[in-house]
Amino acid sequence: MTKHKKLVEFVEQVSGMCRPDRIHWCDGSEQEYQLMIRLMVQAGTAIVMNQSKRPNSIFVRSDPLDVARVEDRTYICSSLKEDAGPTNNWADPSEMKATLSKLFDGSMKGRTMYVIPYSMGPTGSPIANIGVELTDSPYVVANMHIMTRVGTQVLEVLGTDGEFVRGLHSVGAPLDESGPDAPWPCNAQHKYICHFPETREIWSFGSGYGGNALLGKKCHSLRIASVQARDEGWMAEHMLILKLINPKGLVRYVTGAFPSACGKTNLAMLIPTIPGWRVETIGDDIAWMKFGPDGRLRAINPEAGFFGVAPGTSVLSNLNAILAASQHSIFTNCAITPEGDVWWEGMSDEEPRELSDWLRRPWTPGCGRKAAHPNARFTTPAKQCPVIAPEWEDPNGVPIDAILFGGRRANIVPLVTEAFDWQHGTFLGSTASSETTAAAAGKVGQLRRDPMAMLPFCGYHMGDYFAHWLKMSSRTDAVKLPRIYYVNWFRQDAQGKFLWPGYGENCRVLKWIFERVNGEADAIDTPIGRLPVPGALDLSGLKISQQAIDELLRVDIDGWRAEVPLIKQHFEMFGDRLPRELHSELSRLEDRLNNAIP
Repeated sequence: MTKHKKLVEFVEQVSGMCRPDRIHWCDGSEQEYQLMIRLMVQAGTAIVMNQSKRPNSIFVRSDPLDVARVEDRTYICSSLKEDAGPTNNWADPSEMKATLSKLFDGSMKGRTMYVIPYSMGPTGSPIANIGVELTDSPYVVANMHIMTRVGTQVLEVLGTDGEFVRGLHSVGAPLDESGPDAPWPCNAQHKYICHFPETREIWSFGSGYGGNALLGKKCHSLRIASVQARDEGWMAEHMLILKLINPKGLVRYVTGAFPSACGKTNLAMLIPTIPGWRVETIGDDIAWMKFGPDGRLRAINPEAGFFGVAPGTSVLSNLNAILAASQHSIFTNCAITPEGDVWWEGMSDEEPRELSDWLRRPWTPGCGRKAAHPNARFTTPAKQCPVIAPEWEDPNGVPIDAILFGGRRANIVPLVTEAFDWQHGTFLGSTASSETTAAAAGKVGQLRRDPMAMLPFCGYHMGDYFAHWLKMSSRTDAVKLPRIYYVNWFRQDAQGKFLWPGYGENCRVLKWIFERVNGEADAIDTPIGRLPVPGALDLSGLKISQQAIDELLRVDIDGWRAEVPLIKQHFEMFGDRLPRELHSELSRLEDRLNNAIP
């Protein structure tokens, strides 16, 4: 328990509305985690995996109607509609709370309400932030144990009057004596994931799936934190953080923003193919950044675990993720082997002879359907990653030298582009685009603009978000700001084949960026930014044609001229809140392209 008056009142208020049978205050212990596992096994939610193959791990199947973020049911409930902006669903906060209060009324009958005090970031860090999630889901408790710092230590830091983000979650399936519980309780008819930025609250109803239910994940660490960051002068970003080490032992820290399922986790845990170079992991998904006393932008990973997309993760694409998930992990919507291990598409070259798929159906090769859901996940403690950096929990964060933006573009966008300066880099980030993936409900493969990979996660008007990015440059000297780059691993040839091998070979681009930061590599100015001069990329030992390299680094002038009106159309949605600096950058791009020779 706690003597924090506002927290006690919050718990009492929610308990009175949701009417759970019991209240459990989470202490974050291993015994508590094992209790959640036993409860899930008893309820038919989880299967304990073969302990010789996957120690202390469980396998979970969700309801087929609860498998991904539901962006169409995600709301920003700011006081003014215009503050939510055109990229968010808005709802009046009073009206939404009235709607939700009716749904939450009695929603936890027959269940236990778990009080989860959690810290996003190392407990006590000046960059970290505390939240409290109230939930009726043991699955959520177990995942929060892995993804955040939970329990007594957090309450100690919170003290008697510390500020915290209020999170309320229910699967929306009260129990009565008429029948047994569902293996995966949820409410398919009513799903709401609602954020109240002014009051720092999150109300989530009906879904038990990761990002909708683990309120420390996208809800707190991005949608609410982005508003806090704007108000307090820092940055909450959808970014990996990696540590790049050259053969001499010199270190540079890099963040990168990529849409979900576009290789962000793979890059964060990359194994370089160039001898002597190493990558260590700080974080794979989210970065909180504040300026330190030295004027450098310093970042922490606010999470304590990885909630990674399983399909496509393999020894080839991400050996370190495979090794990290070898024990003490939760696997959701994967397939399971007769021996009690997990499998998913892309995990191995050879498909198993038989499986039980994510919908409990027998599966054999060639049956015509996927064994694992495309958005199947693994939840794994970050400390299990073989290349986790020793300083990944440094409360003061790590100094950032470079920021990457990226996405999936089959053409137009070169392999790597360096921004001319911070303002131009903000422009590059604001125009980022990528194909949609299975991580979000909706059509797969459709191209959409995804500024800074924050489109589904920014808690306020993105025009104001861009302005906040631009304003950050005035908080320190220009020479202390990270350099900004745009990368594209997915450029294709005329036959639709990828030109760049990707995976560990991406270290060659990171090496060039490292050397640019050190003033050791050359670049050439082009209409869209600075690109490596011929020979600047280290291609030693790489089997790739000169024709492919030329295409990867080619600036398609005609293609970019055709891109300009599309960017203009994209910017129009932000109206008069789009910073004039971005209008200026677009005009300069157009002028440079018009003066260029195709």
